Amino acid sequence: MKYIINLETNKKNESIEITNEVKDIISKSKILSGLCIIYSPHTTSGIDINESHDSHVMEDVNNFLLKLVPHNKEYKHLEGNSDAHIKSSIIGNSKTLIIEKGKLVLGTWQGIFFMEFDGPRTRNVYVKLLKG
Repeated sequence: MKYIINLETNKKNESIEITNEVKDIISKSKILSGLCIIYSPHTTSGIDINESHDSHVMEDVNNFLLKLVPHNKEYKHLEGNSDAHIKSSIIGNSKTLIIEKGKLVLGTWQGIFFMEFDGPRTRNVYVKLLKG
């Protein structure tokens, strides 16, 4: 079954933690063992797994990406958001996680983040659960 997490982003570049939303989906599904696929169908966003305990980590990730792929370069893409497409390619648009004993398997400090690179926008994240 496919689930959808709806998001409203507020900045051109930002990280929004969606860990609790994904955990709620898994809990309601009653799946005890399997896989959880988290996918962003947008070419200017991504899904990341990183430390969620300290918000400065994702701030640092975003700041590094801004320096690595600046907005104001001479890109050939006419829409003016080539930087967002490149950042999306670097981060990736999906992650696959393990479900065990009805719980998402994450490290102690790990969280799941939707990465916006061309906001503000209305976005969707798809979550697909597979019994294993």
